Amino acid sequence: MAAPADAIRVDQIDGLWSFFEAIDWSEPFMIGLIVFHSVCLILTIATRQRNTIQAVYFFFLLVLVFFSETINGLCAEHYQKFSRLQYFDSNGLFISLVFSVPILANCLVIVVMWVLLSGQMLIKVKRAQLREQIRQQKEKKR
Repeated sequence: MAAPADAIRVDQIDGLWSFFEAIDWSEPFMIGLIVFHSVCLILTIATRQRNTIQAVYFFFLLVLVFFSETINGLCAEHYQKFSRLQYFDSNGLFISLVFSVPILANCLVIVVMWVLLSGQMLIKVKRAQLREQIRQQKEKKR
């Protein structure tokens, strides 16, 4: 299938920077995508103390990434409804870089927060165990 005339010409893109320069960031669709990622980052930070909510949110983000290929196909078919240019190539470069990577970055932040939380919980449990051992040793001496 031939690329539409308004598609980004990939033969002119020789790196990541030139790819991002080829995107019209003033389009409402792109502004909406930036707002979406900003809201995701805010939710990632806001839910850091609520583990169950964050786990559901984490799963939702991973589902979005999982279905990004399907989303890319749908957007490629209907891009005229929300965008002036056809960004959605068959290789999925656009959707990977401007949709999936920021979502995965949020997931990475969540995993790091979980690892830190696990470390803090391990320290609390170990301290409690040591206090209990000291208390039991004191009781045995009496």
